[in-house]
Amino acid sequence: MDNGLDTRRIVHPTERIVTGRLIRLLDGYTREVRIGQPVLVAVLAAAAFARLPALLLRSLFSFGGGGTRRRWKELKQGPEYLVTPVRLRNAAGQLCEVELHGQLPQSALHPADQVQLTLRPQRDPELPPRIERIVNLTTGQLLTPRTATLWSHLGPPLLLQAFLGTLLLAGVAACSALT
Repeated sequence: MDNGLDTRRIVHPTERIVTGRLIRLLDGYTREVRIGQPVLVAVLAAAAFARLPALLLRSLFSFGGGGTRRRWKELKQGPEYLVTPVRLRNAAGQLCEVELHGQLPQSALHPADQVQLTLRPQRDPELPPRIERIVNLTTGQLLTPRTATLWSHLGPPLLLQAFLGTLLLAGVAACSALT
């Protein structure tokens, strides 16, 4: 019986597509998405420019306060996502380790399921490849794990404000160029 604990024989697959039998899903841990400070500054500056007319109207007509905004420190700290090491035995009989980034339904994968994985190498060559897509050949399910991104972390309201701020800034620049 293979319990998946023999670490001497574990390899990181180099192929793009690996077919094998799922041995074990190990305990997951979290990693943080890095947020580039220049991108964050540009988005916040454009969003602040979009807030200027609202601030003027609020001060003139003394409307109620706006909603709570996330602070710089909260935005600079990236979102966390779940990393689950996965062990499988490939068609050649080798015990392989890959990483699953993000969430999947609990009933999606079980030990002994036959799976076909589409893999992508990670930036750090020491880390096992990351799963992009899973085809569970036992159940016929196609699974795509999703992780948090910079854009999902910032959120639609802030991105919409930044887009409106960019349009407002472009309009002001066009008007000043014409006069």
